[in-house]
Amino acid sequence: MLTLHPYSADDFPLLEALNSPEMTAYLGGPESPEKLQQRHEKYQRLAREGQARIFRIAADDHPAVGIINWWYGEWHDQPVQEAGWAVRPEFQGRGYAVRALELLTPDAAEHGDRTLLVANPRVDNAASNAVCARAGFSFRGEEDDEYPPGNPIRTNVWTFDLAALREARALGYLP
Repeated sequence: MLTLHPYSADDFPLLEALNSPEMTAYLGGPESPEKLQQRHEKYQRLAREGQARIFRIAADDHPAVGIINWWYGEWHDQPVQEAGWAVRPEFQGRGYAVRALELLTPDAAEHGDRTLLVANPRVDNAASNAVCARAGFSFRGEEDDEYPPGNPIRTNVWTFDLAALREARALGYLP
């Protein structure tokens, strides 16, 4: 079974484990210890302020297989919620990222106020693009982006209709 747990001050070792060259190959490479500490503090601050929901992904075989989150952002001048995730290499290929994203979407619908949840994996990140497709996101095309800022990349845009999910729940079609 897979569960999501709010990210906490105790989760810094997980963030460090995800900061490897292998895990950050599509994100501009590993961050310095100082930048990683800043990210850890930012995650906690955004969660406290209600601007994001960050989770540690836990599985029956390990309490810390990865991180998944959503935060407020914009896409084509439209307010959206954005999603991102990372699963440690030794736990990849087990469907954990797909299941975590399936658990994140109802959380985004319940705790957020935007109509779309957007994910932007790089076009060459086959695994993350497959996660989006398997989790029920709709492919919207390719776009130019920057990540980290100043580093141009090409991404695929995937969206999930949070408004439709909220409506289906309100009508009793979904739990």
